Amino acid sequence: MTAARQEPDPPEDDLATRFRAGDELALRQAYDRYGRAVLHLATSTLANRSDAEDVTQTTFVAAWLARDTFDPGKGSLVGWLLGIARRKVIDRLRASARETRVVETVRQLPEPARPGPDPDTVVDRLVVADELARLPDDQRRMLELAFFDDLTHQQIATVTGVPLGTVKSHIRRGMASLKRRWEVDGAAPGPRPAGLPGAR
Repeated sequence: MTAARQEPDPPEDDLATRFRAGDELALRQAYDRYGRAVLHLATSTLANRSDAEDVTQTTFVAAWLARDTFDPGKGSLVGWLLGIARRKVIDRLRASARETRVVETVRQLPEPARPGPDPDTVVDRLVVADELARLPDDQRRMLELAFFDDLTHQQIATVTGVPLGTVKSHIRRGMASLKRRWEVDGAAPGPRPAGLPGAR
């Protein structure tokens, strides 16, 4: 069985000239001939095999895009490719170092503070609490359950054992008293404080 004939490798000078001229076949031949050397350089410096393979590919891409800057009179094609590969390795090392610094910086950041309560809500609640303290006990209790615990009239009746109609009466009278007090105290007109219960 006769072995298939293989095309001989082109001479270095011919390959370099055709590569610089933009011959795509020369690019393929250059990769076949020098790709291992570039990969070896990358793997000898980079710990990650995947990074080394990426550097090899980016080296040939960069070389092809900048092929018109290659001067055969100043050195060999493989030497020029390895020079590009070294710069790409350095770029990858710097990028990895930046990524590591960013990760470490993020890890050292304090946990984000939980947002505190809205100031307007706090003020509203304080005002209401102060006004509630002036009401009769029954009215105050019903409004506290409605305002602070956000219970419905039916839930308040269930929790307290007070008839639903009585609950509604206490809340209605309590609200009327609060409204009168705000008007007497000169409270600014506008919507009732956030969370103040209405008829439910």
